[in-house]
Amino acid sequence: MKKMTIFEPALCCETGVCGVSIDSELLRISTILNSLKKHNVIVDRFNLNVAPMEFINNKTINDYINVHGADGLPVVLIDDVISITGRYPTNEEFVSLLSIPSDLLYNCENINPNECNCADNVENTSCCGNDESC
Repeated sequence: MKKMTIFEPALCCETGVCGVSIDSELLRISTILNSLKKHNVIVDRFNLNVAPMEFINNKTINDYINVHGADGLPVVLIDDVISITGRYPTNEEFVSLLSIPSDLLYNCENINPNECNCADNVENTSCCGNDESC
């Protein structure tokens, strides 16, 4: 399996649920990574504020930051090669970069399809039946 590592800018929290406003993109990433972890797919995630030594010790990311600065974060590495810069992967990119089935992105246990606005749950897709997150 391919190894994905996400290097993030300095954040107060990685969940996106901190302070007055909610960062929907961080919440999406946290939800996906949590679901992948439940399926034994581990993605390493390092926050510049919390794990600065990971940035220093990784030559690829260290070289990138020396050229682009922290404003170029987040950076996604696949097998220690830069794959995405300046943004997080889309759901489709998680699937293609990790070579995993799309249903691993969603934790569909105990999900009622009617709660997803999709009464017709289609097999072999997300729990909503249309590749949308629950």
